[in-house]
Amino acid sequence: MAAGAPAAPVRARPAGRLAAGLALAAVLLAAVVVLSVFVGSKAIPAGTVLDALFRFDPQNPDHLFVRTERVPRTLVGLVVGAALGVAGAVMQAVARNPLADPGILGINAGAALFVVIGIVAFGVATLPGYVWFGFAGAVVASALVYGVGALGREGATPLKLALAGAAANAAFVSMTTAVLLTSTDAFDQFRFWQVGALSGRSMAVFWQVLPFLALGLLLAFAAARPLNALAMGDDLARALGQDVTRTRVLAGASVVLLCGAATAAVGPIAFVGLAVPLLARVATGPDHRWLLPHCAVLAPVLLLGADVVGRVIARPGELQVGILTAVIGAPVFIALVRGKGVAAP
Repeated sequence: MAAGAPAAPVRARPAGRLAAGLALAAVLLAAVVVLSVFVGSKAIPAGTVLDALFRFDPQNPDHLFVRTERVPRTLVGLVVGAALGVAGAVMQAVARNPLADPGILGINAGAALFVVIGIVAFGVATLPGYVWFGFAGAVVASALVYGVGALGREGATPLKLALAGAAANAAFVSMTTAVLLTSTDAFDQFRFWQVGALSGRSMAVFWQVLPFLALGLLLAFAAARPLNALAMGDDLARALGQDVTRTRVLAGASVVLLCGAATAAVGPIAFVGLAVPLLARVATGPDHRWLLPHCAVLAPVLLLGADVVGRVIARPGELQVGILTAVIGAPVFIALVRGKGVAAP
């Protein structure tokens, strides 16, 4: 569907069936969370994991590993997955394009550029430090793209935002490459963040990004009903009494908070924000009041599930989750596009 074209009106689906589907997704998420805590590249008996959770002994190295590695990466994956899934659905609604992705705003590229600047200019060498620089880059990139896209009498149309985002993304990538070429040490540090990973994320990272992600989710859910009207086109949304500009600003702010904090925390993660909303929309239809909660539950299932697979298939090492989400998400995305067609947001 072309960007900017009005979508079909929201088609109501039985609330009972949607609630049952959401409950089933929540059960699946709970199972994946348990696997994430109990399964890893290092084999630890289930009884030992339970003891680490409920009868923690700081002198036991396995207990320390569970508490300082598996639990934090599970919590980070839980909130980051929810953020990416919801941000993808919101971005597709704002752009009125089911193939839109949060990266269309240049958020990932802006975060990457600022992380590199933090490494080279300020000597940042820790993940908590990357979070602040990455988030600042995401905010700057989003503000720049929206400012450029809003030029002209018609304001920030979906097509102009897409074009501005593509141009900004190319510019940020070029600047990042130019900076990295001047410093081998910076490249060595940056490449571990760039691949996208949950490993090594501590509770400090979780607590740093949690306020931004919580606020972003609240804004996104607050915009759910107006997004339904916006998906039918600006003129019809105005006729229904919606403030189109306010809805776009609210949705844009949620995307900035969600994608900025998530990317800063774990690096760029591919396909989660694109494939999960497409998959969820098959079950929920275009009603964002149900679509956003489904994305918030299903996206962590994909992210944490990919992380668990990456720990198991490469024992005693690991495959980073950013690699696995691309490997898993790409076939799902292709199957949805080829099999069902792409439903309008």
